[in-house]
Amino acid sequence: MSGGVPIVETERLRMRPHGLADLDASLAMWADAEVARHISNKSSTREECWSRILRYAGHWSLMGFGYWLVEEKTTGRFVGEAGFGDFKREMVPDFGGAPEHGWALAPWAHGKGYATEAGQAALAWAKTKFGARDVVCMISPENAPSLRVAERLGYVEYGRTVFKGGENILFRRPL
Repeated sequence: MSGGVPIVETERLRMRPHGLADLDASLAMWADAEVARHISNKSSTREECWSRILRYAGHWSLMGFGYWLVEEKTTGRFVGEAGFGDFKREMVPDFGGAPEHGWALAPWAHGKGYATEAGQAALAWAKTKFGARDVVCMISPENAPSLRVAERLGYVEYGRTVFKGGENILFRRPL
């Protein structure tokens, strides 16, 4: 653990808490239009990325879960971010308090199986944290790579919604 955030390792990845020095790498990912296209539909500014990192730290501090920074174990290179949140999304249907699983990867890391690997590790950790509770995720129907990851992780569609002007598919899976 580091500052109350567990460090999770897989064969190729280390999932650790964000630090002050991680802002530029995170910003490079979130400022990329292709990464942001299916999530927020706009690139993030430095200020917005900083707020996101603070929100992650707040989740760990207040909720006991949150998002990890994902890096390659052998190189330390920033891969992306993955974890769980409770963002109090104002949408119908809502998530009913279920932890929301999410992932975003730097463009260079796409297509390498890193999202699935990080997702599996996060789910294994979540089982110890949340027990038999369901977890959910929300994905744009146009985000084919994330839809494939969700399928590999065992998520099943249970609904659709419009959130902040964009259509989204809602998925659920037991732990």
